[in-house]
Amino acid sequence: MNMRSFWWLALAFTLLWIWLQWTQFQHKQSQPVVVQSQAEEQAVNSGDVPTVVNEDVPAAHLTTQDVPVAKTQMAKGQRVIVRTDVLELVIDTQGGDIRDAKLLSYAASEDRSQPFHLMGDSGQMLYVAQNGLALQSKAVLPAPTHKSLYQAQQREYVMTGDSLSVPLTWTENGVKVTKTYTFKKGDYVVGLQYQVENQTDQEWAGSLYSQLVRNPYDPEHNAMMYTYTGPVLYDGMAESKYNKHAFDDLQQQPVAGYQTTGGWAAMIQHYFMSAVIPDQASQNRFYAKPVGEGNYAAGVVEPITTVAPGESGVLSSTLYIGPIIQDKLETIAPGLELTVDYGVLTIIAKPIFWVLEQIHSFVGNWGWSIILLTVLIKLLFYKLSETSYRSMARLKKFQPKLKQLKENYGDDKVIFQQKMMKLYKEEKINPLGGCLPILVQMPVFIALYWVLLYSAEMRQAPWMLWIQDLSAKDPYYILPVLMGISMWVQQKLNPSAMMDEMQQKVMKFLPFVFTVFFMFFPAGLVLYWVVNNILSVAQQWYITQKIEAGEEK
Repeated sequence: MNMRSFWWLALAFTLLWIWLQWTQFQHKQSQPVVVQSQAEEQAVNSGDVPTVVNEDVPAAHLTTQDVPVAKTQMAKGQRVIVRTDVLELVIDTQGGDIRDAKLLSYAASEDRSQPFHLMGDSGQMLYVAQNGLALQSKAVLPAPTHKSLYQAQQREYVMTGDSLSVPLTWTENGVKVTKTYTFKKGDYVVGLQYQVENQTDQEWAGSLYSQLVRNPYDPEHNAMMYTYTGPVLYDGMAESKYNKHAFDDLQQQPVAGYQTTGGWAAMIQHYFMSAVIPDQASQNRFYAKPVGEGNYAAGVVEPITTVAPGESGVLSSTLYIGPIIQDKLETIAPGLELTVDYGVLTIIAKPIFWVLEQIHSFVGNWGWSIILLTVLIKLLFYKLSETSYRSMARLKKFQPKLKQLKENYGDDKVIFQQKMMKLYKEEKINPLGGCLPILVQMPVFIALYWVLLYSAEMRQAPWMLWIQDLSAKDPYYILPVLMGISMWVQQKLNPSAMMDEMQQKVMKFLPFVFTVFFMFFPAGLVLYWVVNNILSVAQQWYITQKIEAGEEK
């Protein structure tokens, strides 16, 4: 097996690995089994609103079944429109839910004159953010849930300063609750606060719960470029902290309420996400489960808060609705940046992205940043590549002798192998001398693939001329064709005498196959491969010329 065959085998393995990721991204980590108490089992029959059933535990207990169920046809009250400089939201007074969210700084893929539509409750899309107050099982005083009707002071709120508050009020049997969403300029973080005024002569006790409910529909899903869409739970205390729970998996094994310090729950998709983030110092209880009619929920119940008679208390949490931008997410909550999921190669991918980001801060164009990053990676592995190319060049230099051996002894494979090994020994050729350099570089290639695929910064980022979106395929397939040509040229620089006729035909056909394959890849990724191949051809040609001229031995 010559070095070129090995190189193609390694590349084929990489593409096979990528293909497997399309069909099954990662197996979710198993969650600990939560044993329900008798009180919890009784709470299952009490309705579909979370109930705090164990007063001895500081955090509210939640069973798999007693999470609020979202209906496809959701009840609607008055619509309250909220506009900031980066968000346009619709809050419904029926439940005080966020029923619709558009990201004003990101354009839709199909119609770039429209903002990207992340959340909604109409058409095929059901994707909403719900929250409410859960009561103890024996509570006498009431509390509003995501099904309660609130009163709004205005029908529209527009940010004119650095912040904006949107209050909603609810009153029943001496308990007044003011639910307030708070927005800040240029920020996708949404503050959530419940102020409970207990105007009765009894103690009020309850917990704040928040959940994200959606169906699997994703209008920007690309069947040729798989990315994960679904719930994610983060448990900062567990060994396996970041866990994806695919919709299909939740049908078989819902995640019952488990308790942890801090943590968060999210719904993620390619480039964008929403998350509910409770107090990171509190003991919170998380869950993820199907809620009927093709919908799924991921959420959290926070610790019990008590409000004495005649007093008021505050329960608060945080929402995030926006793009998956690494450096911003890690400042919001621990582990939130992991939603940019590079998998097992995170340790390599994160530094690569950091370098890419630093380059972009100077050149201001992601396309040129990819090109410069490719050059840097090529320089980093120059010596390793040189070893590989030198090995192949030496093989090519002695290709006439190898061809003569095949003609003389090709019918007797044993003798042919003996003669070939003798030739290698006499000429000091190591046919596998380039294997290690290629193997060392493969994890970097794969990590860079994930960086270019998952970085929201690449979305609709232009390079030049016809490439106006590095995250989309080349509209005219120029880059894939250039990549195919560069692979064909590179193939010509490598020895083929050791291959039989069938192997040679397959090798000649591969550039065409990969050209077609890469026509569906993001232009940014294909740009990397084109530049990398051109640099490889130049380096290999230079080394081959020196060896054939006798300048190197």
